[in-house]
Amino acid sequence: MTMKKHPNIILILADDLGYGDVSCMNERSGIHTENIDAIAEEGMVLTDCHASSALCTPSRYSVLTGRYNWRSRLKSSVLPGQSFHLIEEGRETIPSLLKKKGYRTAAVGKWHLGMDWKTENGYTLPATYFEPNASSETIMDGIDFTAPVKNGPNAVGFDYFYGLPGSLDQPPYIHIENDRAVNVPKVMMGVKNLHRHDPSQQFELEYGPAEEGFDPSKIVPEMDEKVLSLVKEYAEGEAPFFLYYATLAVHGPLMPSPEYKGKSGLNAYADFVLQLDGFVGRLDALLEEKGIKDDTLVIFTSDNGCSAVADFPTLISKGHNPSYVYRGLKGDIWEGGHRVPFVARWPKHIPAGKRSEALAGLVDLFATCAEIAGISYEDNAGEDSVSLLPVLTGETGKVRDALVHHSAMGRYSIRKGDWKLEFCKDSGNFGAKDSVLPGEKPYQLYNMAGDVTERMNLYGSCDEIEKELLNEIAAYIRLGRSTPGEPQKNTPNPIWPGLDFLEAESVEKGDNNCNNRT
Repeated sequence: MTMKKHPNIILILADDLGYGDVSCMNERSGIHTENIDAIAEEGMVLTDCHASSALCTPSRYSVLTGRYNWRSRLKSSVLPGQSFHLIEEGRETIPSLLKKKGYRTAAVGKWHLGMDWKTENGYTLPATYFEPNASSETIMDGIDFTAPVKNGPNAVGFDYFYGLPGSLDQPPYIHIENDRAVNVPKVMMGVKNLHRHDPSQQFELEYGPAEEGFDPSKIVPEMDEKVLSLVKEYAEGEAPFFLYYATLAVHGPLMPSPEYKGKSGLNAYADFVLQLDGFVGRLDALLEEKGIKDDTLVIFTSDNGCSAVADFPTLISKGHNPSYVYRGLKGDIWEGGHRVPFVARWPKHIPAGKRSEALAGLVDLFATCAEIAGISYEDNAGEDSVSLLPVLTGETGKVRDALVHHSAMGRYSIRKGDWKLEFCKDSGNFGAKDSVLPGEKPYQLYNMAGDVTERMNLYGSCDEIEKELLNEIAAYIRLGRSTPGEPQKNTPNPIWPGLDFLEAESVEKGDNNCNNRT
């Protein structure tokens, strides 16, 4: 598709927002997100879009790189706030691509993809600094917070960054601007041995160092203002811009601003969702005011499903289900863990008021942005990304047949057409049991056309389907990619823990032709 002018691109990535929390995705929603709905009315909703992982860090990796998260060194869980970089040095990302076409690039909010901190040993940190050996007592000892960080947002293509190194509840509690801490942490705050799913602790922070005066309740409003100020600045220039806003809403701790407390009539989580929606309205009004609405592609989505801290029992008792009709929540291999809201608007390019059932992934944003900007890339980039532009413009009904999902504990599933095969016996989330008792089915197979709630496990009764899906994911793993191109290497290569469902031969052998795989 030939573009006369490259559009501005604003990607709003909500944190732990459920599919059912956006009212244009859920006709029974107890939360009315009028501003997100307004974007949808002027654009398109994708009803079958998925994060590559059901957790924060890995999902964000795939968004920016166009590569399935499990190809990186992180095979399960998330990074702590002090972890070293996850995006490999030299890897192409959305911002690094767009800069080649003159885009200004900025990221605001939650990074959570690691950055390299300097210590007395330089930038080489001992193993005790990293997962799973981290200790809240000593984890920050020896870090020189006055020194610049390496391999952070600036290193992967962002001209400007302002935000936190991790989640709102992860130390260190400091602001990072570009490659430096704005203030050096001088105090300790938070709760030791925090259990986030304990309702009594959902407003708490993990124990760790903080800058003086750090107030988590003010972070989201502060980041909102930073985004608006950048839009005002960029609107005055001639160059297009890519603005990645990884908002810290609505991740725990749940701290809606005073003007939103009680507004939903449900609970603090729902209030926080309304606050997020309020920001979308302010942003949209600014785009209109500055005369750049028609020249801007706005994408609103979430990094994974809704977290248990939202208090599902209370919300459901009041008629609202953050997962809509889908089974599960953040961390799960079931749909509620990774199916996410997706709304896109680009006036005169994306038809207004449309809904698409096309299978899509956030991993596809890499190729989508590349096509919009008219940029080609090498075989060692965007290995799993397929452009959604033909779907968004109404040119075609679908661009991919299959997609891989990943749970908190590193369990896999593959969806192809109407079928979804899950390589675990339960949720694949933290605390799930892997041991298979006599008479239990080790895996799960669902026909999504008639059982989208994933309640009727057909595993063991559809041998040909199971074999086809197993061979498909085996090829993806073996080839290091799921799109046409030269085979690539995973990290590590070729196999790693969590692939117990595959025999070594399945990964090492077979047809190397990936030209028809999407």
